[in-house]
Amino acid sequence: RETELSPHDLIQPIFIAERDDDAREIPSMPGVRRFAVGDLAGEAEQISARRIPAVLLFGIPAKKDAAGSGAWADDGVIPRAIRRIKQARGDLVVIADVCLCEYTDHGHCGVIKEESVDNDSTLPLLARTAVAYAAAGADLVAPSAMMDGMVGAIRQALDDAGREGVGILSYAVKYASSFYGPFREAAACAPKFGDRRTHQMDPANAREALAEAEQDLREGADLLMVKPGMPYLDVIAVLRRRFPQAPLAAYQVSGEYSMIKAASERGWLDERQAVMESLTAIKRAGADLIITYFAKDAAEYLRRA
Repeated sequence: RETELSPHDLIQPIFIAERDDDAREIPSMPGVRRFAVGDLAGEAEQISARRIPAVLLFGIPAKKDAAGSGAWADDGVIPRAIRRIKQARGDLVVIADVCLCEYTDHGHCGVIKEESVDNDSTLPLLARTAVAYAAAGADLVAPSAMMDGMVGAIRQALDDAGREGVGILSYAVKYASSFYGPFREAAACAPKFGDRRTHQMDPANAREALAEAEQDLREGADLLMVKPGMPYLDVIAVLRRRFPQAPLAAYQVSGEYSMIKAASERGWLDERQAVMESLTAIKRAGADLIITYFAKDAAEYLRRA
């Protein structure tokens, strides 16, 4: 067998609600839920028991504002979640997503000026958020806002704060995809107006992916990511060939997850086989790591194989 999949290749995303009342099942993502901070110790134990090495955290704050200030609050949902997970399982690698869309009352990824996201005004806020997560104990931060220069701004801010050892997993190649729909319900981050095509990539573009990845590596990214996964296997393969030394992750996103779940619930395909085939395809294309909502299930399938 040319391609081997292991639990060590997987990263489990986790949604965390600041208010306990918001910790509930996600209708469009069967089997996925928002956790309360107090429930994270048990979830961390389950993930670690399956030999999954890392988690990726997304927060749902109790309050939102135009700047997304809850993102960098010292006692915000993600800093509290990081501390709770690290207290329960210090060996679990904690990756904190860095974006403002969950924290802004307009649902966009940064500062709004004239109904558009202002790139340069957003950078210091992303950097401030990354430093807050690093101070709470995050091992890596994962900027997902697709702002030009975000990796450089975050790297400089981390270094200035004495957090040189905190790595950056950059959403370097993130497409303006229709496959994000269920995530926006899960994270309560659908934009109130417009869309994100001004800063996320056109699905028709592949050469642009090389430029985006190269810029992020030059600015200090430690790992690169392609998002979504299955619709962009060709892009994963291109990046693997172009940057052979760079660790490469791919995100099997919410829409990919929900499609498999919906079809399996209707008896149209075998869920286990579809999960393992899709994850193997992503790894075969060149991903070293796969962020997937199926991480715990896939780890169990591998254990029983």
